[in-house]
Amino acid sequence: MTIQLDLIQTVGLAVLVFMLGRWIKSKVELFQKYFIPAPVIGGLICSVLIFLGAKTNTFTIEMTNTLQDFFMNIFFTGTGFTCSFAVLKKSGKLGAKLAVGAVVFLVVQNLVGVGLSKVFGINPLLGIAMGSISMSGGVGSGASFGPTLEALGAEGGTTVGVAAATFGLLLGSITGGPVAERLIKKYNLKSTVTEETKEEKETHPLVQSTFFNSVLLVLLAAFIGSYISALLKLTGLSFPYYVGCLFGGALIRNIADMRGVDLRMYEIDVISNVSLNLFLSMALMSLNIMKLIDLAIPMIVILLTQAVVMMLWAYFVTFRTTGKDYDAAVMAAGHCGVGLGQTPNAVANMAAVIDRNGPAPTAWFVLPVVTVIFINIMNPIIITFFINLFS
Repeated sequence: MTIQLDLIQTVGLAVLVFMLGRWIKSKVELFQKYFIPAPVIGGLICSVLIFLGAKTNTFTIEMTNTLQDFFMNIFFTGTGFTCSFAVLKKSGKLGAKLAVGAVVFLVVQNLVGVGLSKVFGINPLLGIAMGSISMSGGVGSGASFGPTLEALGAEGGTTVGVAAATFGLLLGSITGGPVAERLIKKYNLKSTVTEETKEEKETHPLVQSTFFNSVLLVLLAAFIGSYISALLKLTGLSFPYYVGCLFGGALIRNIADMRGVDLRMYEIDVISNVSLNLFLSMALMSLNIMKLIDLAIPMIVILLTQAVVMMLWAYFVTFRTTGKDYDAAVMAAGHCGVGLGQTPNAVANMAAVIDRNGPAPTAWFVLPVVTVIFINIMNPIIITFFINLFS
């Protein structure tokens, strides 16, 4: 039996998948601890059920994924709005050193992925999928670059990228703490702040008129990004469409900063997060699980190697280049989180160290800002370079 879903029905299924994942996450502490996204939980369950239906010849489902790319591009447009160079300047020389280290490590992750893929005799593009696409890029990046990899002959590129990114969320949360604790004990590091100043969490009620203006601004940035994407094609490199949207959002944000326009970033974050959750739900519920079976052992080895390399980099490079003090140790923990998982993993890693050893205000401000901006900007460029090099 073949079940065909039109556009509305496909989106409706994505909504149900997200709601299922959110409900399960609320009941399972492990998923909350390691920041596993709700659409990943629900999407993987749905894809497994669809796989079992096809494997047993019980049913198959054909979806209309027209809106999947739309939501993906809107998400990355919203992400571009976080790339504020005015904010970045506040991090000073420390931020510059951290940025260089984070960008160089993107290259290292891809070299590890490609190198080990050659050892196992698998497509090097799948090695890139298990490199900075999924590790530093996260689930959204894995799902976004997957179709590009598959179009170039890397079967299962999307499934591998998403699975690697999901595993990375776990790795990112369990590696940072041990690195920081080892550094703190070895060098007898202590917090220099005696009292932590706690800021009250701001609440921002959504207002229809201003929220609509934010929606229009994001759509305008995506429109500009579509032409940036066309210009990027002139370079001869194969940039994914969403890279232009990312730069479109960054362009609008920095123009606003220069003109002193205060954007309602919390509204743009809402638009971006809604788009991300719907995009991930649609992408994950249609994963081809079969593609993971043949790659199980190589994937485990490559991803565990990525975790070890990340820990060594944080210990020997991130810590040393950012001052070799207590804040540097906290940043090393944060880099493990964002280098293997996502920003929430980095923040959680730093928070865990801070709760036990005292405040680290410099690390708390610098690491999330610098890594988010530079990884968002440079990772797609570096990934594109590696894809073109090994395709």
